[in-house]
Amino acid sequence: MIATHHGLVPDQVFVGNGSDEVLAHAFQALFQHGLPVLMPDVSYSFYPVYCRLYGIPHEPVPVRAGFRIDVRDYARPAGKVGGVVLANPNAPTGIALPLSDIEALLRLQPDCVVLVDEAYVDFGGDSAVRLIDRYPNLLVVQTLSKSRGLAGLRVGYALGQADLIEALARVKDSFNSYPLDRLAQAGAVASFKADAYFRETCARVVRSRERLVAGLRARGFEVLPSAANFVFATHPTHDAGELAQHLRDQAILVRHFKLPRIEQHLRISVGTDAECTRLLEALRVLLAP
Repeated sequence: MIATHHGLVPDQVFVGNGSDEVLAHAFQALFQHGLPVLMPDVSYSFYPVYCRLYGIPHEPVPVRAGFRIDVRDYARPAGKVGGVVLANPNAPTGIALPLSDIEALLRLQPDCVVLVDEAYVDFGGDSAVRLIDRYPNLLVVQTLSKSRGLAGLRVGYALGQADLIEALARVKDSFNSYPLDRLAQAGAVASFKADAYFRETCARVVRSRERLVAGLRARGFEVLPSAANFVFATHPTHDAGELAQHLRDQAILVRHFKLPRIEQHLRISVGTDAECTRLLEALRVLLAP
């Protein structure tokens, strides 16, 4: 069903227990070359964890002003890179690269695997799946945990040419040949069949996101352009950590990263309209003179 949905054939699909497991298999199967894996310095925190776990050298590539990824920064001489990993849209920023940039990156690094993590792509990003048949080094990872609302099923998958998929299967089969139970498979198939519901759900999240962005900006926040189901925001006169704690005291949870470059930003998930209203009202009170 996944292959049909994406216009691929079954041997171009690998399925696992959530995209985190799929990513772990990909790091172990495809990046064990003794060469550094390139990744943005502001991105999904598990990427360097996988590298440390499997003894893979990695090189963080600084994002540019506005937390934007410039694929030209990933140019290296042939034979000097063990792989490239990036999330598109990126996390925690929510910023999406156009498909032309992904294709430029594939051309810059034709001799190593380029892994594009599309966990949030359905909320406004442009999927690289259509490039798979032209680029044998492209692996796209997606999940049913975000836009399809099925995090409890633990279903993630990778899409790529057959050689990459076979490498993932070899790693998986070395310790667990049957990771996905029948209930999860049934739920995943049902999700792909309910296409109209899926599209309306994504559209509803996008509408709520735009309303949330407008409300945050009205309260003085600077908000990055998001193509995900969350926004990344900072306030010029209020400490992000203090804001997060004040909101927590009111049972409103937002994510604060105590990390260089992003310590003054909050990652705010797009909830229901009622939840967004409650957040915005709480912020109105907190930010009042």
